[in-house]
Amino acid sequence: MTLPPQPSILIVDDDHSMRTMLIEYLSGHGYRVDGAASAAEAMSVFDAKPYDLVLLDLGLPDGDGTELARRWREQAPVPIVYITGRNEEADMVMGLELGADDYITKPFSLREVLARLRAVMRRAGQTTQAPMTRGKHPRAYRFAGWTLNLNTRRLTSPDESIVPLTNAEFNLLVVFLSSPQRIISREKLLESTRAFDDIYDRAIDVQILRLRRKIERDPKNPTLLRTERGAGYFFDALIEPLWT
Repeated sequence: MTLPPQPSILIVDDDHSMRTMLIEYLSGHGYRVDGAASAAEAMSVFDAKPYDLVLLDLGLPDGDGTELARRWREQAPVPIVYITGRNEEADMVMGLELGADDYITKPFSLREVLARLRAVMRRAGQTTQAPMTRGKHPRAYRFAGWTLNLNTRRLTSPDESIVPLTNAEFNLLVVFLSSPQRIISREKLLESTRAFDDIYDRAIDVQILRLRRKIERDPKNPTLLRTERGAGYFFDALIEPLWT
């Protein structure tokens, strides 16, 4: 019997004791874990092989962690969890804005880290269920000149360029595309996307804002992803499922 491969995690943190502690703890729970102490080392390690998740400290001695995350997002939709010493809500919202799949503040417990990483990887490995038709699932959705491929998780713009999506953005968009011409409440969106384990109301609003910036011509005056005050959000476009 062939065992499934162990999920792999890259930990990027310049604190040697913190990095070593996380590597030892996560390795003891069935993960293949590598570490990097700087942005330069992290780029080299990341380019050498694929990872299922990156745990990334924002404050690195030789670069900005968010710049690393941006580069990696362009290469592949790898889940990224930020770790930082800041714990203000404004910083958490900023972390979402910058593309975090989750956001952990120091100090934290190792059990909390494990639970959050498991939740993020579980969500990354799931594709939101689409309605069944003729016993099949769509392989993609087309709307307003855009195409979202559910197999590759790629969003292609009307000018044929690839627009990177975080896992939370991908899941959020699938929820809208699989429920055409329906108002979806904030609670339903939070339940479907599960952007955070400790969900708070502003999380979904930030995710909506980020998605608008990627698909709307004018994010401040959205025509596709509209707000229905007091009810939720409505995706206003003709949606065409593409079948396998």
